[in-house]
Amino acid sequence: MSPTPTLPSWLTRIGVFDLETTGVDVATERIVTAHVGVIDAQGHEISSQQWLADPGIDIPEGATAVHGITTATARAEGAPASVVVQEIIESLRALFAQGIPVVAYNAAFDFSLLHHEADRHDLSPLGTPGPIIDPLLLDKKFDRYRRGKRTLEAVAEHYAVPLDGAHEASSDAVAAGRVALALAQRYELPETAHELHTAQISWARDQAASLTEYFIKVGRLDPEDALDGSWPIR
Repeated sequence: MSPTPTLPSWLTRIGVFDLETTGVDVATERIVTAHVGVIDAQGHEISSQQWLADPGIDIPEGATAVHGITTATARAEGAPASVVVQEIIESLRALFAQGIPVVAYNAAFDFSLLHHEADRHDLSPLGTPGPIIDPLLLDKKFDRYRRGKRTLEAVAEHYAVPLDGAHEASSDAVAAGRVALALAQRYELPETAHELHTAQISWARDQAASLTEYFIKVGRLDPEDALDGSWPIR
């Protein structure tokens, strides 16, 4: 049996980031709640910030069913969307400036939506954020043929990471960070966070191409269509 990989030194502290939104289209949907925090190598959260935004549009009932925030609650208690977006960007920018990698599960969703929100409110976006760790990409890369769902809930259960309050931004963010730590303890990662970030760009492209091929084969995509494998911004 191979020895358990040593946790990389750059995982001493990692940022965690999650958004709950009005829907799933990164170009048009809006932020409702957000969480940015930092956890240590044992998975304990040592700092955190949370936001509730008034997205400026009605929150669909389907989205409310997921995260529990109604339009009335967001309008009554949420901060203006432009303020929330700016503060999230500033918090993430500060982590990256310190060289702290940020974990986000399915990172292309959260970082892309944040990018489009910045454009919407005429704010300066993160640009090319990084280093980012995406446990979804890592899990697909290192355990490619495992059957079953790859939702955060399913993957957290697979790696024995507790997830109380799924689809609540703070719970999801911290759980994603702990899944990243679990993956690093099981599989050998690159020597630096920047090397891992660069590797994930190609992994995302390859995984999208593979899924495109499968979807065309089963009739879920037309032969001339393709999934966007851009990462972490699409």
